Amino acid sequence: MKRMDLRMLGMFVVLALSVVQGCACHSTDANEVGVLTRKFTLLGSRGVQSETYAPGATYFFFPPFSTDWTTFETKLQNLRMRAKAENEKGRTDDIEFKTVDGNDIAVDVTVAWRIDPAKAPHLVQKVARSTLDVENRLVRPATRALVRDALNVLRSEDFYTADKRFAAAENARKLLEDALKPEGVIVEQVILQEHRFNPEYEKVIREKKLAEQMAEKLRSEAQAAAEESKRNLESAKGTVSQKLAQAQGELEQTKLTADAELVRATNEATAILKEAEAKSKGIAKENEALAGAGGRTMVKLRIAEALQGKQIIFMPSGRSGATLQTMDMNQILTQYSAAKVTQNASASNSGQ
Repeated sequence: MKRMDLRMLGMFVVLALSVVQGCACHSTDANEVGVLTRKFTLLGSRGVQSETYAPGATYFFFPPFSTDWTTFETKLQNLRMRAKAENEKGRTDDIEFKTVDGNDIAVDVTVAWRIDPAKAPHLVQKVARSTLDVENRLVRPATRALVRDALNVLRSEDFYTADKRFAAAENARKLLEDALKPEGVIVEQVILQEHRFNPEYEKVIREKKLAEQMAEKLRSEAQAAAEESKRNLESAKGTVSQKLAQAQGELEQTKLTADAELVRATNEATAILKEAEAKSKGIAKENEALAGAGGRTMVKLRIAEALQGKQIIFMPSGRSGATLQTMDMNQILTQYSAAKVTQNASASNSGQ
């Protein structure tokens, strides 16, 4: 038994030495992740290993005939599906479908995606062993199916509306994310690029859009004109209101001036009237005084004062001039003086 154990140990040592001498070195670039697959092993588990090897490192593994080494790019990938240009070789790869209103349309689509490093072992085991194979076997078929599902709910005219195109592209991204993320693919963005209708239909759509743009322009101009008219009307109202306020102020000022003048004239007239009444009363009192004995005496006194120093001549009267008639000079002078005073008083009253 001991001889058999020694023989087995020797064979194992020889095998181990041969394995060590034939081991291979594997590495990952800066944008790669590595996955190891053990075909068979004396120690550990066989198959795809759950451990992933980080970018930018070098590792030493078992001999090549017992392991497989797979790397995936972790940087962003762009899957472009577009119509081929004129004289370009190859097949047309744009996405064709019908709009909800029944028109045929083709759309160029770009999908930005990348591999989830943590899911790299799953990709090796279930999908493919290279980034290109992942794109061809998984990303491309899913994109052509799910993007078509997201876009064929749009009407033909919706493709001329940016907001609706962006909303449809985001919906397509979410559908792809739900389908591909569990498989180890992260979809960053879906970009809808040029679209193509049937040439005749596209001409009709273009003319309709131009007509709508012109109508919108006319509506905008009409609205602008209406707003301008409204502003002019408000400005005119403001000017009229200002002038009315100014006129009202001037009217009030005129009224105040007229009222002041009326008060002044009224007061002046009242003063004149009172003064005239006072003079009238004074004259009346004076007339009453003159009508009595005192008045007659004052008249005689004034006549005497007037005759003082004057020569008085008596003339004969009668037909023949031979007889003399006497005249009561006192009576004549009294009557004359009274008439004169009365005349003066009347003239004074008329002047007032």
